[in-house]
Amino acid sequence: MLAITAPTARPARGASIVPFPAAPRTLEDTGLPFDLLLQLVTKTLNFSGEMSGAHLGQVLGLPYSAIEPVLMHLKQTYLAEFSGGGLTGGPAFIYRLTEAGRQRALLYLEQNHYVGAAPVPFQAYDTYMQAFAYAMPRVATRDRVRDAFRRLVLSQRVLDQLGPAMNGAHSMFVYGPPGNGKTVISQAIRNLLDGEIAIPQALVFDGQIIKLYDPAIHEPSPYHKTADDLDIGEQAEDGRWLACRRPLATVGGELELTDLELSYSQTAKFYQAPVQLVANGGVLVIDDFGRQKCSPVALLNRWITPLESRIDYLTLNTGQKVPVPFVLMVVFATNLRPTELVDEAFLRRIHYKVFAESPTTADFKEIFERCCDERGIDYDESLIDGMLRDVYEPRGIQIRGSHPRDLIDHALSLADYHGQPRQLTPALLRAACDGYFVDDGVHE
Repeated sequence: MLAITAPTARPARGASIVPFPAAPRTLEDTGLPFDLLLQLVTKTLNFSGEMSGAHLGQVLGLPYSAIEPVLMHLKQTYLAEFSGGGLTGGPAFIYRLTEAGRQRALLYLEQNHYVGAAPVPFQAYDTYMQAFAYAMPRVATRDRVRDAFRRLVLSQRVLDQLGPAMNGAHSMFVYGPPGNGKTVISQAIRNLLDGEIAIPQALVFDGQIIKLYDPAIHEPSPYHKTADDLDIGEQAEDGRWLACRRPLATVGGELELTDLELSYSQTAKFYQAPVQLVANGGVLVIDDFGRQKCSPVALLNRWITPLESRIDYLTLNTGQKVPVPFVLMVVFATNLRPTELVDEAFLRRIHYKVFAESPTTADFKEIFERCCDERGIDYDESLIDGMLRDVYEPRGIQIRGSHPRDLIDHALSLADYHGQPRQLTPALLRAACDGYFVDDGVHE
């Protein structure tokens, strides 16, 4: 029995934009059919060998009271038995499958191999996301935008384009010459997204399970109130959902149209959510837009409806369409001209266009100084003036925001190779430029 002493400090939680889903107290409250939970409990016990009722509830993300009818059914039908227990009753009892129960689990595994947190009914997810979309704050002010992008050297003109786009919570193009930080700008947009979002670990639609939580993209909060908190008078949160920082997903030239659809595993027999569903409530960056295996027109054709209606349609293997909320900001980052990629009708659907301009000479020097500070080396402005005068101007090289980082790293690698001190010199910078820039005037 849990002994309560003095309250302990808990990690800070970010503010939730909408109330976190409350833990169900009964099987009916879960919104799931009895047979689905029966299959999930049986498969879980089959893989674990034996487990207490309380531990089983934690694995499924449900309080014991919600799964108790399923466990009682398994025992009454001789599919499970007690192998031990305690004085506190059902939650402390140790459950394990009988031989008949293991045979039944194999039959259930033929339907699907999903084991883990119980899925959330799709309707509950849709309701939550609709409330989330309605409640999302529009708080991008000049000061906040400047703070969010403080690690980048950007002109006020660019910042003044990013802020309204964030408040509009719509899609945008970030375009301009290569090497000016379009990807970093696009990803930094997430710094302006306030609050947490609840992410279901899995969804169920018409009996089909869709795995949604992706640990590579979703960042869970350090503290999550579970059914155990009921003992100290707090409202428990539904353990099938995870409180997460609002997601950021980035895809590049590898993106194919099939990546935007539900992915069905013929072996596991359940679905994996596509990237735009995983990124719901956050930002999806399409990096190097125009260089995907599919054409830009085909990609935007796929998203004409979601970008305007905020509803996407996914297709199950049965052919059934699933309308899913499309509550995210899509950022298309490209070094190609948007007008060369798509026509005016498509550009109209991308409400905001942000031009990532090349840095001025003063900006270039500031970026250079920051990169030197990050690497713990001295910054000498005269070296930069000499490089611009002796290399950039004669060869007609355009200043780019990525050059300082790359040239410094190149110069330090050369210093290491020659056994020289790790500091910038005119000779090292000149050699770095020779190895970094392509000289079209050189012929064999």
